[in-house]
Amino acid sequence: MEGETLSFMKVWLSVIASLCYCYAIGRKVPKGTKRLICFLPIICLFLFLPLNLSSPHLVGVTGFFIAWLANFKLLLFAFGKGPLTSYLSFPLFIAVSCLPIKVQQNPSPKSHPNGDDRRKSNQNGQNLNKEGPLNYAIKGILLAILVRIYDYSEYMHPKIILLLYAFHIYFMLELILAISATLVRALLGLELEPQFNEPYLATSLQDFWGKRWNLMVTSILRPTVYEPTLKIASKIIDRKWAPLPAVFSTFLVSAVMHELIFYYLGRLRPNWEITWFFLIHGFCLTAEIALKKAIAGKLRFPWVVSGPLTVVFVMSTGCWLFFPQFTRCKIDERAFEEYAALGAFLKNFWPEYLGISSV
Repeated sequence: MEGETLSFMKVWLSVIASLCYCYAIGRKVPKGTKRLICFLPIICLFLFLPLNLSSPHLVGVTGFFIAWLANFKLLLFAFGKGPLTSYLSFPLFIAVSCLPIKVQQNPSPKSHPNGDDRRKSNQNGQNLNKEGPLNYAIKGILLAILVRIYDYSEYMHPKIILLLYAFHIYFMLELILAISATLVRALLGLELEPQFNEPYLATSLQDFWGKRWNLMVTSILRPTVYEPTLKIASKIIDRKWAPLPAVFSTFLVSAVMHELIFYYLGRLRPNWEITWFFLIHGFCLTAEIALKKAIAGKLRFPWVVSGPLTVVFVMSTGCWLFFPQFTRCKIDERAFEEYAALGAFLKNFWPEYLGISSV
């Protein structure tokens, strides 16, 4: 474990040094092809660095943060677009580059003193995720309970275990993203956009993927994939239908990036089930958007119908194609070993820290 921790530190020192170079290039080299060429070695390095780690938690977080989010932000920055173009100070550039955060462009002057925006609403009047210690404390407790439930997995049906993986991923992702945002908020005093918005309350696939699930990924895929594809499609087909290929292309790119993350986690050749999961969702969401445009609001299902249907579809396709990859790559077994090692460490650490000797 000590060797893995040392490797993790080396990887992130390399990331920070690389971003120092990118920050200097951004100030010296004009946007366009020349800046992109200067960034390409760093983009390739960020794709390679996660391979130096083996811990599922460390490699998963590192791969997501730098191979996906940081690389996409650097691609946008090369052409003078994206979140990195707004920040001139070095600490802000580093934080926004390598962490899954998005700074609020028009923060409310009446925000809570600790930085929480208690009742931020989107354009449709929906309340976004209520950030706060209690919310994350509850999810942390639920995650700990889930870890203990896994001790009895031999008595549970495999499908039940896959459902538990779904909740595990949601709680883990939200906590990791919340911790990153909290650190940046505390150190730099910024107001940040929420990362999730109660995805279990989604009323459609469009609502789930566009407004509720992992909003950081949504915000980075929009300018890198969706908008360029929409611009090209608008020149070929009617603008009313141009979003359809743009949406499907976005899911295709997301599928490729998820395959990459799972390769980091398992070091196994892809079986493309992850790709099929996102292609199915991309196709269904495209069909949903096309149907909405065709009927133009003439038919709307009540939430008690559309909500459960959406959740059942997401969970059933996830249990079919997505969650089995955790077992295939033995991510679950390795993660449980890490939990056990962490528990043993804390069990030995606290008595020593408090000066209590075992009898």
